[in-house]
Formats: sequence, structure tokens, C-alpha cells
Amino acid sequence: MSLLSATNLSYHYPQNGRGIPPTNLTVAPGEALLISGPSGCGKSTLARCLTGFIPHLYHGEMRGAVMLDGLVTAVTPLWQLSEKAGLLFQNPAAQMLTETVEDEILFGLENLGLARAAMQRRLEETLQQFGLDSLRQRDPHTLSGGEQQRLALAAVMARRPPLLVLDEPFSMLDTAAAAALVADLQALVAGGTAVIIAEHRAEYVHSLPGLRHMALGNGHIASAMPDAWPFAATDPLELVVEGLRVERNGRTILHDLSFTASGGQIIALVGRNGVGKTTLLRALTGLQTFNGRIHVNNNTPDFGLVFQNPDLQLFNASVRAEILYRLPQPDLAYYRTLLAALGLTAYEETPPLLLSEGEKNRLALAVILMRRPRHGILLDEPSLGQDAAHKAMLLRLMRRIAQTGQLLLMATHDLALAAQADRLLLLGPDGFVADGPPAAVLADPIPWQRIGLRVPNWIHASSPGVEEVPRAAQAATAPGY
Repeated sequence: MSLLSATNLSYHYPQNGRGIPPTNLTVAPGEALLISGPSGCGKSTLARCLTGFIPHLYHGEMRGAVMLDGLVTAVTPLWQLSEKAGLLFQNPAAQMLTETVEDEILFGLENLGLARAAMQRRLEETLQQFGLDSLRQRDPHTLSGGEQQRLALAAVMARRPPLLVLDEPFSMLDTAAAAALVADLQALVAGGTAVIIAEHRAEYVHSLPGLRHMALGNGHIASAMPDAWPFAATDPLELVVEGLRVERNGRTILHDLSFTASGGQIIALVGRNGVGKTTLLRALTGLQTFNGRIHVNNNTPDFGLVFQNPDLQLFNASVRAEILYRLPQPDLAYYRTLLAALGLTAYEETPPLLLSEGEKNRLALAVILMRRPRHGILLDEPSLGQDAAHKAMLLRLMRRIAQTGQLLLMATHDLALAAQADRLLLLGPDGFVADGPPAAVLADPIPWQRIGLRVPNWIHASSPGVEEVPRAAQAATAPGY
């Protein structure tokens, strides 16, 4: 008996006509389904359809039907559907509703009408399970991206719905938190919960019992990398960070951090959720107050920063308007180069907030590159929402920019991406615990153990495959793998 079924389901957004083509699927209790596909192919749209957010909160053209535990989603109130299914957004900040971590978890439990004692018991269990007890009185909007993702997962899973739909749940998690989530999902599936995961980093979920794989659609991958990047070569530059210390709300985030970095390099910054990677990037751009000294060749640094959450830096009516904002005499040839290189040409007149998360990230990078920062680019979780083809494109672009002498520093939990850098900095709570060529740092387990992380086996060896299910397949069963 199926818990969820979609029959000839299609949806198109009214603003741009994008969405998903006719799709069929069924999921039974205790089944796990991986949904993959290129950036922008409609994975998030499908997740919204399966949980009732479409058509209740998004008003485009929906055809076909979704049945959730015997309820037709299109005519069932969303509050009733929320008892049957939980949805983790791709951007967890978008589902933070309260002023404390504790209240965020309690909010969903209160909506279930649980007795006070039962709510308190489930709250404490959830805080411990997700490592959030020490953060229980923090404002969710002050958490790191990874901590927000753990909180969003906790709030959804605390309600114990029979169906979980998770949109890129591993994208902001460090390897320890990701391993813990895998264990939780294994237990849930074994206990009868149905789990649907839309994810580019599929290596994490291969161990789920009876996992099936559904490939969705064809995203827009086309890009045209210029033969030579249209940046003039820069003079040799050296970034120097001396005694960097950041305190916020009575907490010390970074402790007397010191390092140097030369232009012409791609550097990966890796560490646990909440250790201060984003804070370091913000300090390098002057967005974060700090003690200590930061300079490039004894001058104030001029870096461009691509935020972890691109929604915070996109606000214009179209992709074109966003990239050209407040540029009185823009170089339109360079603008066209950026559109082509980042696979955005087809979306020139699209409102930025209607793009997929991966497309938003690439747009935010285009905005920064259009302004030609003198010293380099800082990227906070650049692989969010990016499929393998777009990550490869991003690396080629970063390499072209580095060849001009600029510095590129990316904070990431994607160790496969970090492995492609020239240098890997491993940040712990008291400073750097490793610094060197990525292959050497990834091969040494000692510094990773010191900060409670591990390097997954699939970083060094290919992972097993899972059974392929055609995009429009009807009611497939899970034979295992």
C-alpha cells in the first residue's frame, strides 16, 4: 500500500513557465527514494508538490494529482497535510519562524496538539539528538548555515511525520553531522517512515535500506567558458591575517587567527558547523568587526564575497538588472561573458528569486565578478545547489581567475570540491589544525579526529550505485542494491 502517489503530476510557475513535466511515482511506508537531476530541473518544485506547498502556497498551473495517506493534497488544508509530511527547505533560513532554537522545535509540536509533558520530553530528545542543546536559547537567525540546517531538520523530524521530504539535507552539514543524519534516516526507514531525498551529494544516502533512484528532468547546463578570462593580470599579492579575533554577543568566534595566502591560488577552508568559517570570510571583506590586522600588500583588502544564502544579496527585478545594478557604464561584452560562463544566458529577464538555489548562487557570483574586485573572490559554500557539471564549470572559472593572480578562498563542507583546491585550511575551535595540499590533509586522519570530523571513504574511492528509476516510472518497488 502506498503512502504517497503522484499521477501525471506537472506544474509550471506563472512568472516564467518553468516547473516539472508530467511525473508519476509512488512511495510506500519504509521506502527511501533519491531524486537527482541537474540544477534547475525541478527537484525543489517536486518536493513542494508532494507535500502540498504547491498548490496551497504557490499558485501556478498544476495538473494531475498527489495523494498523501489517502488525502488529495490539492483540496486538503495545509495544516492537515503537515501532520502527514514534513518538508526540509533547500534554504533552511527560509523556514525559521521563532526567536529561539527551543521555540523553533516546540512550534511544530504545539501545532500537533501534544500534551505539555509530551512536548517537553520530545523537545529534550530532539535537542540531544541533533546536538543543539547548547544552542537552545540562540536566535535561529544568528546560527551558521549548517546549524540552521540541523535545526530545520530537528524541527521537522521532531513531529515524526510518516513521510519526510528533504531538499538537499546534506548541503551545509559537516561530515560528523552528515554521518549522524544518515544513521537517523536509516533508523527511520527501518521503522517504517517513508523518506524522499532530493540531493546532489548522493554518496551519503547509498546506505539507506532499499534505496530507489529517480532522475528528474533536464536542467540548463550550457555554459561557454572564455578562452582567456577578461581580467588583467594583477601584481603579486599576499594576504596577511595577524591575530584575528572576533567576538559576538559575548562569545569568542575566532581566537587570534593568523595566516598568509598568496594570489594565484584556490584555497579551501573546511571545519565543523559553527566554527567560524563564514565569520572569517566576513572579516576579510570588512563586513565583520574584528581585532587584529588584515591587509593585502599593506593595503585594505578588496575582495568580493558570495554569501552562503544568496537571497541576502539579490533584490532586483531581473537577472540583468541584478548584475548591472548601479553600474553607470557597464562593460556589456564582459556582462555577456559572465552570463555565458555561468550558464545564466537563458534567464536574463527572470526575477532572481524565481531561480533555483544553484542558479541564485551563480547569479550572486556574477554580481560580484561584474564589479571586478582587485584582490579576489571569497565564496561561502559555493557548491550549494550545484550538480557535478556546474561544480566542474565553477572550478574551471575559479582556475581562470586564479591564473590572473587573484586569490580565491572558498568555505565548504564539500570535501570532493575541497580536494580540487591548491591548499586546504582545516579550522578548529582554537585555530587551524592542518594546512597544506588537499591530498595530504585529507589523507591524515589525526587533525580531523582532533576536531571531531572524518573524511568519508568515498572521497578516496568511488561509492556504490543505486537502482535507476526512469523519471516517469509508475509505482516502482524497491528491490535493494
